[in-house]
Amino acid sequence: MDVETLRERASDLPREPGVYQFRNGEATLYVGKAVDLRSRVRSYADPRSARIRRMVDRVDDLEIAVTDTETQALLLEANLIKRHQPRYNVRLKDDKSYPMVQLTAHEAPRIEITRDPAEAATVFGPFTNKGRLETVVKALRETYGLRGCSDNKYAGRDRPCLDYEMGLCSAPCTREIGLESYREDVQSAVRFFEGETGVLTDPLRRGMETAAESQQFERAAHLRDRLETVEAFHGDADDAVQSMGESQEHLVDVVGVAIRGEDATVARLRSDRGKLVDRDRHTLEAPATDDEAESAVPAVLAAFLVQYYAERQLPDALLLPERHGDPEVAAWLEAEGVAVRVPGAGREAKLVELALKNARQNVGRRDECGMLADALGLERARRLEGFDVSHAQGSSAVGSNVAFDDGSADKSGYRRKKLTDENDDYANMRRLVTWRAERALDGRDDRPDPDLLVIDGGRGQLEAALEALDEVGWDVPAIGLAKAEERVVTPDREYDWPRDAPHLHLLQRVRDEAHRFAVQYHQTLRDEVSTVLDDVPGIGPETRKRLLGRFGSVENVRAASLEDLQSVPGVGERTAQTVKERL
Repeated sequence: MDVETLRERASDLPREPGVYQFRNGEATLYVGKAVDLRSRVRSYADPRSARIRRMVDRVDDLEIAVTDTETQALLLEANLIKRHQPRYNVRLKDDKSYPMVQLTAHEAPRIEITRDPAEAATVFGPFTNKGRLETVVKALRETYGLRGCSDNKYAGRDRPCLDYEMGLCSAPCTREIGLESYREDVQSAVRFFEGETGVLTDPLRRGMETAAESQQFERAAHLRDRLETVEAFHGDADDAVQSMGESQEHLVDVVGVAIRGEDATVARLRSDRGKLVDRDRHTLEAPATDDEAESAVPAVLAAFLVQYYAERQLPDALLLPERHGDPEVAAWLEAEGVAVRVPGAGREAKLVELALKNARQNVGRRDECGMLADALGLERARRLEGFDVSHAQGSSAVGSNVAFDDGSADKSGYRRKKLTDENDDYANMRRLVTWRAERALDGRDDRPDPDLLVIDGGRGQLEAALEALDEVGWDVPAIGLAKAEERVVTPDREYDWPRDAPHLHLLQRVRDEAHRFAVQYHQTLRDEVSTVLDDVPGIGPETRKRLLGRFGSVENVRAASLEDLQSVPGVGERTAQTVKERL
């Protein structure tokens, strides 16, 4: 885009806060935030560096989104960067997006919290406090009966679901409420998010007073707490970002940055009341600048602070190696009550130096997730989920579902499930993946969708998983990894990668962790059903484990012959006879 065209486009923009996107065809080149969209975009007509000039030359389109506040612009920029991965932005790899609320474009709109809103939906946000947002959405549903079910569940119903009985939905699916009346209730929710707080606070306050008059004090207290949350939702900033108020700086985060080429690492240390309690490292893509010394580290810091602290507890203070130089980020942190310092000496300076050392150890490390995505032809492979099943000759069958983020285990994302007792690994894998897929599509799983499913097993287990995905309609790629030859099995082919390939090691870690988690759960269930053996004289804990390990279940122990029982170490003729008599 030439300079004159850019100036003309900028002159038509509003002088309001918002986000702008420079695009080239379908690709987003750069996402930026602005307090004044017209002024900020116009500044690109006089590029500050050769790098910015090269980017502007490639631009053929400009998109903007106006926001109510500067903080909303800040958070929306972070979401768009994570979604589009623009070439000219500093990008934190595989991190969370900020939650938004969408009302879907449907005859009976659905209200839901999402990180990836549909293009045709009515969207509000983004917001930083998901807990507060969930309280508000639930209050809106209870007050106005807005549906939260998927379109699949909505279609073809002949009677209302449990949400109707619980007072969470007015059941437009079966016309318990007319569509016109339902859409009026939807508009009440729209008015609330647009700032008309009384739409929700007034009915909550009336309900609280009625409960108190009826001496339903527990319900009155519950409604009072909900009312306080709703009243704080818009707050002074009008975007659900509330000040933390006075702080004694119990929690302090220390940040260090190291950059090598286009790879950057940010190391974060957390101090709680003076003690180091946590440390982690994060990889960012940092496009090369024309003046590395002057602008690279501040740009990485500014991008990291906004993109990282989505849904995370902000500390009372941040210690940085240098100023980030972003006025919008500074205003946001100040509104949140976070003190920001660049220490020059003393204990705080030593902590910053320790964070810098941690960052330097990691910078330039091979990107296993990126290599895996490239090897499999995927857009990304940052979030992986592993699946395995475990049973003993068909009994105590269980399934495991583990999660990995950016190469590290995310134990908050681990799930496990009891399965039908059947000596069929393929059938059990199909049930396990069906369970995960249905929960994802119905909105009953609060985890983000993975980039790739890793199935413990070969072609047979993978095909069972693919059948489940196809039947449910969950569009997520899947591969299998068997232990025997460590060959990666995909729907179309098999890969025999070198044994030292980092991306193979990543898959092995996911597969092995899924296996460990499944076996652990299976053993727990097996031990639970084995208590009948505890009452058999001569059978101690170790002998019981050997019996169950040999025969798989109490039923199989009961059916075993005396000769088979005596083949187990620690079980003699007398003990075997006692087992047969007691069982």
